[in-house]
Amino acid sequence: MARTPRLYLPGCAQHVIQRGNNRQACLHNATDFRAYLSFLKDAAAKHHVAIHAFVLMTNHVHLLVTPEGEKSVSRMMQDLGRRYVQHFNYSHNRTGTLWEGRYKSALVDSENYLLKVYRYIEMNPVRAGIVSNAANYPWSSYQGNALGKPIRMLTPHLEYLRLGKAGEDRQGAYRALFIGRMPAHELATIREACNKGGALGDEHFLARAGVRAAGLVGSER
Repeated sequence: MARTPRLYLPGCAQHVIQRGNNRQACLHNATDFRAYLSFLKDAAAKHHVAIHAFVLMTNHVHLLVTPEGEKSVSRMMQDLGRRYVQHFNYSHNRTGTLWEGRYKSALVDSENYLLKVYRYIEMNPVRAGIVSNAANYPWSSYQGNALGKPIRMLTPHLEYLRLGKAGEDRQGAYRALFIGRMPAHELATIREACNKGGALGDEHFLARAGVRAAGLVGSER
């Protein structure tokens, strides 16, 4: 069966998910987390992908990125996956596959969903019950985006920069986005779009992305 073509729009952000095979752990310890981030930084720079947000969980990873070209994300993920699997298999005395097939991705309408996806990604450890505050999880971009910690691989998206003129203003406005819980329908819509390889946005954005023609759902309901 032919693979479904990935959606792409020039300059459009993408939400990317990479899962361990059979949802098994693919990051065991701090060395693994650091290695993944190091390889991600290198691959993103090599293939011209801007990283806006990320979270590394034990059995999956979320990224919010903007690629320079249509193949930039796929090449980044191939490069990253290859290097990390070599590291993981050697470190843990194992062989074979690590990832659950192809990574999943969805286009993100910046005006309507970009900051919601930032929040969705960085709140993963809180929803999973690992920490009570996103600031306490060391393997996400929250400390950079919300607290100003230098994370060299991060590139602020224009919608993030619009939160305030100065860094402290932006960080304060960003932290305010995390107050309370995300509505259940927003969580479901973000998950569905990525799992189906669709898009997040209004009707105009979906039409521009060709989502209707592909039979993929990503609109807010």
